[in-house]
Amino acid sequence: MEYRSQKIAYWYFAAALPLFVLQVVMGLWLAANYTFTIPQSIVNVFPFATARAFHTNLLVLWMLLGFMGGTYYIIPEETKSELYSTGLAWFQLIALLVTGVTALVGFLFGWTQGRPLLEIPMALDFVVVVGALVFLFNVGMTMFKARNWTAIQGTLLGGLVFLALLYLFGIPFYRNLVLDWYYWWWVIHLWVEGAWELVTASIFAFVLMKITGVEREVVEKWLYVEIGLFLFTGLAGTGHHYYWIGAPRYWLWIGGVFSALEPLPILLMVIDTMHHVKERKAKIVNPLTWTYAIGCAVMHLIGAGVWGFLHTLPQINYYTHGSQVTVSHGHLAFFGAYALLNLMTFYYAMPKMKGIAAYDDRRGKIGFWTMCSAMMVMGLTFGVAGVLQSYIERVLGMGYMVAQGYMRLWMGVTMLAGVFFLGGLLTTVVDLFTLRPAKARA
Repeated sequence: MEYRSQKIAYWYFAAALPLFVLQVVMGLWLAANYTFTIPQSIVNVFPFATARAFHTNLLVLWMLLGFMGGTYYIIPEETKSELYSTGLAWFQLIALLVTGVTALVGFLFGWTQGRPLLEIPMALDFVVVVGALVFLFNVGMTMFKARNWTAIQGTLLGGLVFLALLYLFGIPFYRNLVLDWYYWWWVIHLWVEGAWELVTASIFAFVLMKITGVEREVVEKWLYVEIGLFLFTGLAGTGHHYYWIGAPRYWLWIGGVFSALEPLPILLMVIDTMHHVKERKAKIVNPLTWTYAIGCAVMHLIGAGVWGFLHTLPQINYYTHGSQVTVSHGHLAFFGAYALLNLMTFYYAMPKMKGIAAYDDRRGKIGFWTMCSAMMVMGLTFGVAGVLQSYIERVLGMGYMVAQGYMRLWMGVTMLAGVFFLGGLLTTVVDLFTLRPAKARA
């Protein structure tokens, strides 16, 4: 660690990890609702919709905190200057955590907008916007004061601007439901698969450059590809959400094809970096961080690329839209694209903030492979359940509860895989908080 202000990133990471654990616990509770008959007395107090709101909003909160912490760690090294204000960074962290806790407590008492993934009330939406603007201001002022521009900084700043702006479209509620869902996707798709993609590509490029020693030009050139694909595929790819809300028919193919191309830049970046590392025979000091980088690219491609492409083809989506196939795609894509990205960043930055040059990665490897294996099983079992659901409900025309009966076995297997995933996550969290220097080899 080169700059004192980078220490603020640790507290963002420390806040994000317990929230990740809580998100997974909520996911297990949701799986239990599919697998067992929950007593009505419990459902009355903690209904399925409330648990789902917990699960999805915790997902957004912990991932955003991870991105923000990663940004606060990276920016001083990229600009070669201290952060503009650590006080603003602390204010932002506290404001977002208080908002998140308030929203979760509010869900328990029915204080919600009711829209999936955008449940938090409008009053709290404005606090989130203030937090995003404080973040953008702090990072932007750090860059502008330093005037030491790089492609990583530019791409990161562009992603942060989109991050702040796109969220605004999800705040109003439109009486016309077609319009409401249209702009809902501006947040759910363009925010996540547009702005987040640019932010993660920047963080990814920085970490790859640092851990492999590969030249800056190698990774930065893929950032330009990412910007191009964001403009030409990320925006157009939103169309696969417009199939069934009354939008023109041309969105069927535009949305289906272009949305599958979004993970390619990161995959190409990793392939190219591996090629250069092999040629240079560069020694990677902490191989687990590199393993997370490869895992991020591969799982990103599988979840967002392959699963996303198959699921969003109009001829398939006609049957699978809103089924457990959607859930399969969502879990694999979010875990591959963003969860592994955050964990990679944590494993890169946290040892440095603790003054550990090379860390003991034995526990970390167990956590990584347990989580990745469990998530692949969950993706497959969600997918099988979703295919059954689609066929029974939308081909045979049987009722919802009939389909649930046939799905129960697969949701039970999903829950079991989720228990293993939680075990891998807890191992990872404990490892990150108690990192130990690697023992010198004789």
